[in-house]
Amino acid sequence: MAGSGAGIEAGTGEETWEEWNPTEDSLRPLRGRHRVGKQRSGGVARSGAVLGVGMIAAVGAGGMATAQDRDPAAVSMPDLASAAGAVKDLPGHLPDAEQLPGIGDLISDHADSADGADGTAADSVAARAPLTQAGLSADEAAGGRTDAGEALRARILAQAEQQQSEADTTAREQAAQRAAEQAATAAKKQAAADEKAEAERKREAAEEKKRKAAAERRAKLARAYTAPLASFQLSAGFGQAGGRWQNDHTGQDFAAPNGTPVKAIHSGTVKEAGWAGSYGYRIVLKLADGTELWFCHLSSMTRSAGEKVSTGDVIGRVGSTGNSTGPHLHVEVRPGGGTPIAPLPWLRDKGVKV
Repeated sequence: MAGSGAGIEAGTGEETWEEWNPTEDSLRPLRGRHRVGKQRSGGVARSGAVLGVGMIAAVGAGGMATAQDRDPAAVSMPDLASAAGAVKDLPGHLPDAEQLPGIGDLISDHADSADGADGTAADSVAARAPLTQAGLSADEAAGGRTDAGEALRARILAQAEQQQSEADTTAREQAAQRAAEQAATAAKKQAAADEKAEAERKREAAEEKKRKAAAERRAKLARAYTAPLASFQLSAGFGQAGGRWQNDHTGQDFAAPNGTPVKAIHSGTVKEAGWAGSYGYRIVLKLADGTELWFCHLSSMTRSAGEKVSTGDVIGRVGSTGNSTGPHLHVEVRPGGGTPIAPLPWLRDKGVKV
């Protein structure tokens, strides 16, 4: 019959029957020692969430593996009775989710923040936490164990995106502040340059005004002053030394032919007209400001003392009287009737071309 085996008992010739155990006869005993490994920290993790946290802590935010994606581990077949007992006892050795390193605090923070009116506190905690410590909610830790790795991955990615957004916002604000500072600096420099340009323009305008005023003054003086001769050649100058003079030359000589008309350089009053020793015939013309003009070595005089003359009036003629070696006009300029000064600069300052 099925499930039994037959044999012939020795000496009797009768067949004996005994029960057949298929497990004992058909299965080979397993070699080696087989047992279920236990986790040192208190037991195997309850779900793929523990595996996901461990892998994230190992590789950081650079990679992510889920409970569904990990490679199957190679295991050997244990004794069925021993395996059944180990599986039956396994739940008692597993730790609670709150006791797992890095997970308990996150679940506790999430549970505390869930008591508020909204979820802003939880989001703020998750945003500030390091990427490798992104927390799971209590519901994610307690239920949905097979999707815990994916949930943690999504939380880390969301946290990274939020931190990147905050960094971009900060960078934009800093760039805007730098641009504003640069614009303010450029505006300051431009204002300083404009102020300098305006000051330079005013200075040039003032100088131009001054030049025009001087030109107008010289033009006016030119109408009030004139050269003593219409045609002449400059000869001995002021301060020149020579054997013909007791001291250095005290005036300016204008060489011209004998009899050339001598004109009044400016309007004034004839103070003296007559012989003056080494000066020959001399006319002294006193101006309104007290300056005396001496016209010496004249061959003749056409004005007398006390007469008033105007600019350009003829007062005498060129000669070679007194201490002279040839026809010329000797002119001296004595401010206030005192010590003589160089005639040429004085005449040029009055607009006279000499």
